[in-house]
Formats: sequence, structure tokens, C-alpha cells
Amino acid sequence: MYFDTHAHYDDEAFDADRDSVIQSLPAAGVSLVLNAASDLNSSFETVALAEKYPFFYAAVGIHPHEASTMSREALDKLRALTLNKKVVAIGEIGLDYYYNFSPREEQKEAFRLQMALAQELNLPVIVHDRDAHEDSLEIVRAFPGVRGVFHCYSGSLETAKELVKLGWYLSFTGAVTFKNARKAPEVVAWIPEDRLMIETDCPYLAPVPLRGKRNDSRNLKFIAERIAEIRGTTTEHIAEVTMRNGISFFGI
Repeated sequence: MYFDTHAHYDDEAFDADRDSVIQSLPAAGVSLVLNAASDLNSSFETVALAEKYPFFYAAVGIHPHEASTMSREALDKLRALTLNKKVVAIGEIGLDYYYNFSPREEQKEAFRLQMALAQELNLPVIVHDRDAHEDSLEIVRAFPGVRGVFHCYSGSLETAKELVKLGWYLSFTGAVTFKNARKAPEVVAWIPEDRLMIETDCPYLAPVPLRGKRNDSRNLKFIAERIAEIRGTTTEHIAEVTMRNGISFFGI
């Protein structure tokens, strides 16, 4: 059984068949899903999904692409959403210097505010870090009491070692199956077993052999298979380990 620790079933890509896809997941071996929000509206939609499906849980937060929408009012609404017992994390939050859809200073301020919220509420965070490794680490270091996971990890082995030393987790997507993957396999081979998680980030990043198609949680098996191959173990073992780690990390 698998735990998809990062999905976006509120995304418009699922508008035509959302319920049927979600209802198909348990039969495909997916027993838990964490749906991560991207903005305030998405946070409300994510909580609604978690309330509708017993095996769904929610993370609420404002993605760096939407950092310009951060305000005290938005922060208060996120805080209120965390009163729902199905909300188990703040996310996804962080920095994205690849697209720069929001100014970098606004991204950093939104990141800090949400890290402070997580610290206040004693909730873990889900961090998006794209081409912003140094600044992401700087902000993480400023909140030593916050637990977190770098989702869709794309950084170096050196950065991975520092994050793990700080007590953080790393999560891997279908990108680890791509032929041009370089850093991720190296980190996957090294990472301590108790700090490893897997995710689809669906509808994005479908793994080989489905690359380029809409992704969903039924494809976790391809990610687990590749990680098992890299680590010299079985797919079943990776499923078991990542399930255990996800339940522990999110307090489910």
C-alpha cells in the first residue's frame, strides 16, 4: 500500500473526472493521500477534499508563485483552516527562482510568515525549492523548531545531507525515473531510510513510462520501483518504509 505525500487533486486538470479518479485509488493500492494547497482558494478546496474522502489529508498554504497574494488576512484564514483535524501541515510553501512569478523578496517574506505560522501551530511544513537552494536553506535554518520535507527534491547531495542533519525529510517524484535525472538518484542512494518519502505531485511529473501524460497516485508504483532499483531493495520495502515515514511525519 502507498502513501502519496504530495498531490494536487484540486487542480483543474481533474475537473472532468476528479471523483472517479480518487475513488479508484484504494483498489490500486493507494491507502493515503496528502493534498497540498497552492493558494488561499486551493487551501479551502483541499480541506473540502480531505473532509469528503476518509483517506485524504490536507496541507494549507500559499505557494511561492502566489506569494504576492500573502497578507495578514490570508495568514489568519490559513490559521483558521488548521483547526480542521484533517489539516496536518502547512504547504506547499517556499521559493521558486526558476519562474519568478512573484518577486523574490515577496516570496521570502511569504515563506518566513508561513514558517512562523507552522512554528506557532507546531505543524510540519512542505517546502517547494526550485533554483533557490541557498535562500531556502537560510530560511529553514532560521526556524530550527520547525519540522519539514523538501518535496520533489532537486538539490545536491551536499544540501540533502545538511537538511537531514537538521532533521528534515526529502520526497521524490516521477522525476527520479527520467533518463536525464542526475542529482536525485545520487541522493536517493544515500538518504537514510527513515527520511525518505515518495509523491506524485500530480497532475504533474508523471513517471516513465507515462511521462508527459496527466499524473495521478496510481503511478506511485513506478516511483517506488525506481527507488528500489537504485537502493538495491524491493518495491514492497520502499512502499512500506515511505508509508511509515509519511504517517509519522504528518502525525496521522
